[in-house]
Amino acid sequence: MTTKATTIIALVLIGLAVLAGALLWNQLPDQMASHWNANDEVNGYMPKFWGAFLMPLITLGMLVLFLVLPNIDPLKANIAQFRESFNLFILLIVAFMLYVHGLTLAWSLGYQDFRISAAMLPFLGVLFIAVGWMLRKAKRNFFIGIRTPWTLSSDSVWDKTHQLGSVLFMISGALAIVGGFFGGMAAFWLMFIPLIGSSLFLVVYSYVLYRGETKA
Repeated sequence: MTTKATTIIALVLIGLAVLAGALLWNQLPDQMASHWNANDEVNGYMPKFWGAFLMPLITLGMLVLFLVLPNIDPLKANIAQFRESFNLFILLIVAFMLYVHGLTLAWSLGYQDFRISAAMLPFLGVLFIAVGWMLRKAKRNFFIGIRTPWTLSSDSVWDKTHQLGSVLFMISGALAIVGGFFGGMAAFWLMFIPLIGSSLFLVVYSYVLYRGETKA
């Protein structure tokens, strides 16, 4: 998918989210749920205006960053080699953010017969799997991917780290989807432990690869 098509689709989705907040304005409470704890209990609220429009605004800001950063990267020619994969990732991020926005609106309208973790995790798992797929195609750059001092210093270390990272993120995504069937703390651990563990392991892995390469 081209960057132009990605931008148009993302802006349409954001516009629809803003329109939803405007159309539902009179039905929304003055204080809207904004945060849930690991047990799916609401533990944070925000004023109606921010509840109705903050997430689309944040998503718009993220979209701008995603579009601008590759163009100022000194290695932007490398990003061009996996731009289609990155564009798909952008759309999935936008869709996920607005999906969470939709869940928040539904909850505030009184549709509360669902667990927020069970509703979010399958989509989040798909997002992790998409990240894993993109990592497999990513080339060395300063903004997208597993950026450690050692991956940024070597194409070989970058490629090997991202090949393994692709697998680990896909596994983390699959576990997050499974966590959606449990909800609560079980879902929390099934999502965060594999993700954090994979991220830390990849940092160490990239260092070991770099040390081996420079000693050779």
